[in-house]
Amino acid sequence: MIARQIASIIGSVVVFLETSGDDIVDPDAAVQLMEVIGGDLEELDKRFLRELVDAFELVASDYSGETAELVRKIPHYFYLEEALAVDDPIRLAELEALRDAMD
Repeated sequence: MIARQIASIIGSVVVFLETSGDDIVDPDAAVQLMEVIGGDLEELDKRFLRELVDAFELVASDYSGETAELVRKIPHYFYLEEALAVDDPIRLAELEALRDAMD
């Protein structure tokens, strides 16, 4: 339950930062905040991080269209699957190949 709540909060912040114009949020400040969020997420306990990553899919259903897709892809944007696989070189290689295919 708490993972979904935190995913919702993170989703709200990311959506706000990504969809607000430059007149609302300074782009450099937005990038800095995203970097801080990403770093903090990577430091979470791995078990909780797994729950959080999975929760973004649930939270995305609270949105529609491109915004839902943005929330759904938060784990991808913050490299959270890679953070979970840090001790698994085979999984890291798989994730790198998937990322290369997507980009």
